[in-house]
Amino acid sequence: MSDSKTYKIRLEHITRVEGHGSILIDTNKGKVEEVRLEIVEANRFFENLVKGMQPHEVVQTVSRICGICCVGHQLAALKAVEAAMGVTVSDQTVRLRKMLNESQFLQSHTLHLYFLALPDYFGAPSILPLAQREPELVKRALALKKMANDYTAVFGGRALHPVANTVNGWRKLPDLAKVEEIHTRLRQSVPEMEMMLELIKTLPVPEYERETEYVSLKHPDEYALYDGEVYGSATGTAVPVSDYRQVTNEFTVAHSTSKWSRWHRDSYMVGALARVNNNFKQLHPKAQEAADALGLKTPCYNPYHNNTAQMVEIVHCTHNSLAMLEDLLNRGLVEEEASYTPVAGRGCGATEVPRGILFHEYGFDGDGRCLDANAIIPTSQNINNIEQDMKAFVPAMLPVMGQEELSLKMEMLLRAYDPCISCSVHMLDVRFV
Repeated sequence: MSDSKTYKIRLEHITRVEGHGSILIDTNKGKVEEVRLEIVEANRFFENLVKGMQPHEVVQTVSRICGICCVGHQLAALKAVEAAMGVTVSDQTVRLRKMLNESQFLQSHTLHLYFLALPDYFGAPSILPLAQREPELVKRALALKKMANDYTAVFGGRALHPVANTVNGWRKLPDLAKVEEIHTRLRQSVPEMEMMLELIKTLPVPEYERETEYVSLKHPDEYALYDGEVYGSATGTAVPVSDYRQVTNEFTVAHSTSKWSRWHRDSYMVGALARVNNNFKQLHPKAQEAADALGLKTPCYNPYHNNTAQMVEIVHCTHNSLAMLEDLLNRGLVEEEASYTPVAGRGCGATEVPRGILFHEYGFDGDGRCLDANAIIPTSQNINNIEQDMKAFVPAMLPVMGQEELSLKMEMLLRAYDPCISCSVHMLDVRFV
C-alpha cells in the first residue's frame, strides 16, 4: 500500500439524489481514519401536521411527504388508517391499488436509472450532456417515463399526489377506455423496455461485496410490493407489520439528522436488491429471465447491483401490470360506496415503494381525530447500511484507486441506493410549550 495516499475528500451536496447529503473521507498515508455520510436536511414535521385531522384528510396530506413516492405514502397511510377504523376493503379496491402502486415503480425506476444513475457510466455530470450525445436514448427514456406517469394518472386521477384513491375505496373509478389505452401503450413499450435492458447489460458495475441483512415485505403468493409480512434475511423469519418498531429500532448519531435503523445485524438494506434477494422465486418469469441476462444471481451482496435489481423490477412490473390490466378489462368495474365511520383506534400499514419498505402508523380518538403519527421512510432505514458499505469499500479500494476514482465510486454507491434524503428526516415527538 502506498504511503502517499493521504486524502481529505469532501463531497458536499451530492448531485442526482433527492435531498442534501455529504460524504467525508479522511486517509493518512494509506490508512483510513474516517468515513462518514452526513445528512443535513431539516425535519419535515408531517407527523405533527396531521394531528387533529380526520382519517381521509391524513391520507391526502401525507402523500405530500414525497413527490416521487406520493403513491406509496398514500397506500401505506390508507392501510394504517383502515386498520385503525376497522375497515376491510373490497377485492376490487386491492386490485386497483396494486396497479396504481406498480405504475409508481415504473416511473420511479425509469427516472432513477436513466436520469440519475446512467450519467455516471457515460462519464457525464448529468442527463443534459447525454441529451446532446445520445438524443435517441434520452427520447426513449422520456417516452417510458411519460407512459408510466400517464398510467398513474389513469388510476390516481393525476400523476402527482393522486386524488381518486380514498379510505375504503375510490372517489372516482378509472375510465375503462383510458385503462384500455394505457394497456395498449404499456404493451407497445415492451420493445423500448427490452432496449433499456440491453443498455443496462453493458454497464460496468463496480466489483464490491458486503453481506448485510435484506429486509422487505414477503408474501406466500406474489412478489410482495403491496402486501405481506416484514421479512429479514438474517434469520429467514417474518413478523407482522404491526411489529415494525421491532424491525426499525431507530436511533440517532451526531452527524445525521436522519435516524438510523438496525434489526438483527448492525444495519440492513431495503429496496430493489433486498426485494429481489428475498422474493426472487415470485418474480414474473420474464423478470427472472432478465435477471439471468443481467448476470444477477441471488443472493447478491453488491449494493451497486441495486440498479440492476431496479431493471429487473421494471420488467416484472411491466408484465405483471399487463396481466392485471387485461384482467381488469375482462372483469369490468363495479361502483362501490367509499364510506367509513370514524372511531377510536390505532393502525399500522406498510407497502413497498421503489426505495424500500415504508411504514405508517396512526392513532385516532373517538371523534376520528388523529392523535399521533409515525412514518418511517426507506432511506432512513438505508442510511446506516450505506455508511457501513462506504466504511468497508474505502479501505478495500484505497490501494488500487486514486482520489478522483474513489470519489466517483462513493457518489455512485450513494446513488445506487436511489436515496430520498429529505424524506428520511422525521420527528417522532414535538412539544410546544
